[in-house]
Amino acid sequence: MDTHYVLVSLEETSSTQDRARHLFEGTPVLVAARRQTAGRGRGGSTWETAPRALAASLALAVSWPPETWSRLPLVAALSALDCLPPGHALKWPNDVMRDGTKVAGILVEGSEGVAVVGMGINLWWSEPPTGYGAAFDVDPGEDTHLWIARCWATALLRRLVPGPEDWGRREYRQSCATIGRPVRWQPGGAGVAEDIDGDGALLVRTGAGIERLISGRVWEVRDDGFGLT
Repeated sequence: MDTHYVLVSLEETSSTQDRARHLFEGTPVLVAARRQTAGRGRGGSTWETAPRALAASLALAVSWPPETWSRLPLVAALSALDCLPPGHALKWPNDVMRDGTKVAGILVEGSEGVAVVGMGINLWWSEPPTGYGAAFDVDPGEDTHLWIARCWATALLRRLVPGPEDWGRREYRQSCATIGRPVRWQPGGAGVAEDIDGDGALLVRTGAGIERLISGRVWEVRDDGFGLT
């Protein structure tokens, strides 16, 4: 896989995911927009968009075996770090954090060998709502979203070249703020995150032993006494 792609730059679109999938004809297609009117996140969740933001989706054919596609969100999150200032960290499996707040999220949708990898990122927000943040302290300028989109797409394509066994586990572990933290997940799980395995799964120590989480939503919480042993 090379790093060539077609760029489609839009001021606004309903969904960069849908647009990229519709435009894909074999060559990777990157759709980048300042705003989405019907964007979506993992599990159908919504995403609050900052005044200076980027929605980007890359549609591409992925030669990795289907059973390894669970690693794609982690690779996409690592690729985002390649393009952001120092001080950002990863929350498993696919959020980018800064100063304890989420600044970017990844969504991967795929079928029939084609993946659409999306990223929503708040670049700058003078007065963000509680729980939200931005990647930059000051307005980086109106063209920054395109630079970030191009950088991210190039980094993602480059990181996919070595194959699913060399997806960047060591780098991810070093950048993952979830490791060492108490976490909760549905339905009713709780433990302390200990590691990321070769498949990108989160390994969590619970009172019953090690739980291996492959997908699903995980919430980080304070160490408020789970009664773990």
